[in-house]
Amino acid sequence: QEHLKESGGGSVQAGGSLRLSCEVSGYTESSTCMGWFRQAPGKEREGVAGIESDGSPRYADSVKGRFAASRGNTKNTMTLQMNSLKPEDTAMYYCAASPYYCSDSWSPSDYNAWGQGIQVTVSS
Repeated sequence: QEHLKESGGGSVQAGGSLRLSCEVSGYTESSTCMGWFRQAPGKEREGVAGIESDGSPRYADSVKGRFAASRGNTKNTMTLQMNSLKPEDTAMYYCAASPYYCSDSWSPSDYNAWGQGIQVTVSS
């Protein structure tokens, strides 16, 4: 049974930074893209960043130049460094695992394992 768990969320003022982490266990797919998604109240879940198994990252346009994603050496951890945060970054953030290569379509249906989410709040 796969298990993903996010940590590191919280509240910060605009312009500040936060670092999210995701621990993955029990995911047996031969992999794969690890992704970060977010969902604000009343909005659809949107892709933020994805990392291929070789460590190559890709980002949504809304976070390019501000967020940096990485995977640990053992590939069972993933981090998202979020800098220059804006109030519009406020959302519940989820890490997710996919058996497919990362895609700029950022389709949640491509991901078959999800964490429970962690709140990020950016105040102006």
